[in-house]
Amino acid sequence: MKGMALLNLNAAPLSIGALTHSFASMPAGFYARQAPSPVADPAMVVFNDALAAELSLDTVSCPLEALTAIFAGNALPTGADPIAMAYAGHQFGHFTPQLGDGRAILLGEVIDRAGSRRDIQLKGAGRTAFSRGGDGRAALGPVLREYLISEAMHALGVPTTRALAAVTTGEAVLRDRPLPGAVLTRIAASNIRVGTFQYFAARGDYDAVEALADYVIDRHYADARQAENPYLALLEAVVARQASLVARWLNLGFVHGVMNTDNMAVSGETIDYGPCAFIDAYDPATVFSSIDDYGRYAFKNQPAMAQWNLTRFAETLVPLLGDDEQDNIACATRAIMGFGAAFDNAWLAGMRCKLGLTIAEDGDRALAQSLLAAMHKDAVDFTLCFRMLGEGLDGASARARVLFQDKDAFDHWREAWHQRCARESMPVGLRAASMRAENPAVIPRNHIVEQVLAAATRQGDYAPFHECLGVLLDPYTDRPAHARYAEPPAPGQSILRTFCGT
Repeated sequence: MKGMALLNLNAAPLSIGALTHSFASMPAGFYARQAPSPVADPAMVVFNDALAAELSLDTVSCPLEALTAIFAGNALPTGADPIAMAYAGHQFGHFTPQLGDGRAILLGEVIDRAGSRRDIQLKGAGRTAFSRGGDGRAALGPVLREYLISEAMHALGVPTTRALAAVTTGEAVLRDRPLPGAVLTRIAASNIRVGTFQYFAARGDYDAVEALADYVIDRHYADARQAENPYLALLEAVVARQASLVARWLNLGFVHGVMNTDNMAVSGETIDYGPCAFIDAYDPATVFSSIDDYGRYAFKNQPAMAQWNLTRFAETLVPLLGDDEQDNIACATRAIMGFGAAFDNAWLAGMRCKLGLTIAEDGDRALAQSLLAAMHKDAVDFTLCFRMLGEGLDGASARARVLFQDKDAFDHWREAWHQRCARESMPVGLRAASMRAENPAVIPRNHIVEQVLAAATRQGDYAPFHECLGVLLDPYTDRPAHARYAEPPAPGQSILRTFCGT
């Protein structure tokens, strides 16, 4: 879309709805007030009308020029109180006591149609007090990547931040080379991270930790307020949500890529899509991130890393749990140790769904793991294999079999699976339908995503992006006309390294 002249931030008010500011009402040390930095020539690339309606935003009466100005950071909507949030974090195991929103600015919060509070945040909106020498900007490629993958994750049923808008800036950002700039508007249940708690705990400011914990309970875990020990209940609830979230990642073959404590939202949403990707050929040791030299955040390590992060969260809450430090540590330890069983149960429940099973049996874990072992041995595509499995339930078709080199091993496993299915009374057609509803036909395959981003960033051609987005928003439907989105990369097409984009 055509760019536009810079709008005056002091011009007539532009309203998109009622903005509130519960986090900005916290003590001043929680954030720094910071207006977005205007850009030269903003142009809207994509706007999420469905999400805007879900958020009860009044965008219909707001002209495109005004919307573009707001979501580029060139104009503040009525009622905005922009802030950059403070947080710390362990990055690849090394603690940095001050990180914060170095290029993100929270405009405010809205109450959506379901009655939930949601943050509206601009990423790439300019320098803040936490930029640490950075330019505060974002390149177009990472912005479009986050838009695609976060919306795809939502369509796949994964708790996630959402993307409302992507706007080009008409300015270049300098990384290893000049790149077109952009601003992403991200929607989140909140942007509070494990690292937010660490920021105050590292300073010994446990009044702030307590205030933050109270805020998180009120916003995300209201039931914890009624517990005998609300802060322990908070810890247990965050552990449970993270266990469920990471299990869902593994059930879909997703690799976050940079599970630092500043990238773990206490709300239980997936946040910060940097070097993330979905695996093609199943290998539990898969690493995509170009900076993860030792595989800390490999696919198989994600549950352990989530538990490690949650341990850091628990450490910040220990002083709030009671008067006896040793008892507090014991309580926190029990809560953290509960992650393993919660994750295992969630993962196995997901695998049962993927295999069309509805009743739990003791051998289900071994059945699932033996399939994964065979997939690993033969480098079988993760998504395609599970999608094809349901088509062979009646024995007349066995498309998944062609994916395996060791046919005998697959046949042996399939016979065991068919016998397991036969112990349930579900009709074959209904079981196959349930598997199609659980196993996506399409995911954001890395080679496709890179093709789409290359077209946008190098040729200014957004048609592939919009086509890809449309397919990813309906991931459980077979689309013969768009079959390439469901296909694994051909030899030479695999993208094995992804980049953070900061």
